[in-house]
Amino acid sequence: MPNMDLSQIMPSANALVGYDAKKCESACLRNCSCYAYAYYTNSSISSDGIMCLHWYGNLVNMEQLGGDKGNYLFIRVSDSEVHAGSRIKASTIWIIVSVVLVGTAILVAIAFIFLRKWWTRRSSKTPEPEESYAFLTAFRYKDLKIATKNFSDKLGSGSFGSVFKGTLPDSTSIAVKRLEGSVSQDEKQFRSEVSTIGLIQHVNVVRLRGYCSEGRKALLVYDYMPNGSLNEHLFRRKNHKVLNWQQRYKIATGTAKGLAYLHEACRECIIHCDIKPENILLDADLSPQVADFGLAKLLGREFSRVVTTIRGTIGYLAPEWTSGVAITAKADVYSYGMMLFEIISGRRNLKQAKDGKVWFFPTWAAMKVLSEGLSVLSILDDKLDENADTEELSRAFRVACWCIQEDETIRPSVAQVVQILEGLVDVNPPPMQSYLQKLVEDEETTDFFS
Repeated sequence: MPNMDLSQIMPSANALVGYDAKKCESACLRNCSCYAYAYYTNSSISSDGIMCLHWYGNLVNMEQLGGDKGNYLFIRVSDSEVHAGSRIKASTIWIIVSVVLVGTAILVAIAFIFLRKWWTRRSSKTPEPEESYAFLTAFRYKDLKIATKNFSDKLGSGSFGSVFKGTLPDSTSIAVKRLEGSVSQDEKQFRSEVSTIGLIQHVNVVRLRGYCSEGRKALLVYDYMPNGSLNEHLFRRKNHKVLNWQQRYKIATGTAKGLAYLHEACRECIIHCDIKPENILLDADLSPQVADFGLAKLLGREFSRVVTTIRGTIGYLAPEWTSGVAITAKADVYSYGMMLFEIISGRRNLKQAKDGKVWFFPTWAAMKVLSEGLSVLSILDDKLDENADTEELSRAFRVACWCIQEDETIRPSVAQVVQILEGLVDVNPPPMQSYLQKLVEDEETTDFFS
């Protein structure tokens, strides 16, 4: 320590005469009790004017002078204290480095999280292929365009759009429905509604595999039904064998089960609004699956009471569609009854004669069986040559008549229809409807099969 006033601590020092600077230092370092040493210049004590001072006790009242005054005081420090200081200095450096590294890592992590959220929001606008949403697959439009060969193989069309056959890269066959008209919801709402449809799982309901939503493009991807629609088997038999009675009864019962599931087993009652042979698809085993359900809500269309915007097909529509009353699940029951008549007869319910008159098969059938007492076999499809279980045929005919009652309150529910067709519940002979009776009286000489 430079410029120290040694006069204040001189009384506690041991003076050694005749020691040069090096010898003074060496003597202190060899003595474990020596705490400090200094050279003191005093020409009156020694010839060279240097006096060696050693301190063996505590140093007190030390004072450092300003300028060039005073002498150097060397304080002895143990080797361990010197290294400890080095270690403290090194530790301080490592602490500083660690803090810098941790801070940098935190900043990088925050930046990563921010970028990931930004990318997720950006990516959600156009879902990547195979992205899962409520156990459905989100397809890209360009991939479905490739799968359907630019939508070249058309399977059919309906009130909500056209259906095309496609093939996925793994050779799985699919049916792609390209929805027509604008989608009312934004893409997030659309995907939410689609996920609700995707929750519907029943052996007699067509399974939704996935969807595509890109801008104004909206498509639904379903399982492909290799045997087409019931309509093709009943009325376009060119490439199909005639359905026997057992197959028809199985289709009628299975369709009722699928419809009952939509009405009563889903979280909300799903009214199909367009039950007809075209919307009953057949799988490889000719088991029926209800198709085209839940699309009215998906596209934001409300049930209309205006005839010009009716959701349905003429010939299957319940009277309430034009009467201004609220549409309920009983409207589907009516449509099912009309379709059941076609399953029994193998003919369209409406037929236009050469003179322009339109004949209504349910009227004719009800008149022949209920009023004239003819056998129910008289209304069976001629191609079956009366090969049918008469008890099942009678059940099916009575159910069909009950389903098309003008008063919806006396129509059975679809769940009751299932019980009747399965023979669990007896069914009484249906009444002859007033409006059907009037049609019969107006055309009492009409023969539907002429």
